[in-house]
Amino acid sequence: MLPVSHSACIMTNHDKRKILLAVTGLSPQIVTETLYALAVGQDTPWIPDEIHLITSCEGAERARLSGAEEIWVATDHPEVRAAAEAHEVAALMTRSDHPTGTDRLAEVVEQRGWGSDTIIVNVQGDEPLIEPEVILQTARQLAASGADIATVAHPINDAVDFFNPNVVKVVCRADGDAAYFSRAPIPYARDHFAREDGGKTLPAGFPAYRHVGLYAYRASFLKAYAGLSAAPTEHFESLEQLRALWHGYRISVTLIDAAPAPGVDTPEDAERMRKLFDRAGNSE
Repeated sequence: MLPVSHSACIMTNHDKRKILLAVTGLSPQIVTETLYALAVGQDTPWIPDEIHLITSCEGAERARLSGAEEIWVATDHPEVRAAAEAHEVAALMTRSDHPTGTDRLAEVVEQRGWGSDTIIVNVQGDEPLIEPEVILQTARQLAASGADIATVAHPINDAVDFFNPNVVKVVCRADGDAAYFSRAPIPYARDHFAREDGGKTLPAGFPAYRHVGLYAYRASFLKAYAGLSAAPTEHFESLEQLRALWHGYRISVTLIDAAPAPGVDTPEDAERMRKLFDRAGNSE
C-alpha cells in the first residue's frame, strides 16, 4: 500500500506549546533522528511538548514505535480510513475535491485549528526519503527569512537532468528568493549549448538548481491559499507553487550541497520505491 498522505510536516507554534508534527510514512528512526537534531543539533535545544503524526497505515505502525503521542491518517478515501482504523490509527478525513496538495494541507490546518503564526513543513509524497536534517533546515530558513514559504534546491551537475522536464528547476534572486520555477531548462546557457549542438554538458559555474519537493509554510499563507486564483503559468507548467509567486508571495530557497535520496517522478521511480519498501518490510 502506497502512502496515503502526500506530505510530511513539522509544526512549530509561537505560543507556550512546542509541537512536532510529522505527516506520511515516516519510520521511527526518522522521527527519532529529527528529535535528536532538534535537541542537540543547535545552540538552543528545541524539545517538543507534543508529537503528532499524520501518516499512512504502515507509516503509522512505525510511528507508533517511536513513542508518538498522536497519530493521524489524512485521506479522502473511506477504504483508507477503514484500513487505518483497523490498525487502531485515527483518521483525518479531507475533502475529495482538492485540486492540489497545498489545498489539502490548508484543510488540515483548518481542521486542527492551528494559529496563523504556526510554521508547517510539508514533505510531498514524491520525496519519501527526505532527510530530517533537510526538513529542519527548511523550517529554520522560513523563520529566518521572513518569507511566506521556504523550499529547497540543490545544484544540477548532469545535462540529462537539466533537460528532463520531470526535474523542476528554480532560478533565484539575489536575496535568495525564488524568481521562477519551471520544467524547462532554465537558465539557458545559449552560447555553450549552441557550440555543443544540443547541450551534452553544462558549463562551469552554471547556476542550475533542481527544486526539491519540500515546503515550509506559514499557516497564514495556507489559510489564504484557497482564495487565490490559479496562475496561467501554473496550468501549463503543472507547478502549484507558481500561484504563490503570481500573487506576490515570497518563496525563500535554501540551497543544499547535494541531492537528497531519489524521489518519485515517473512510474519507474514509483516501482523502484515500492521495491525498496518491500525489502524493508514497510509496504503492504
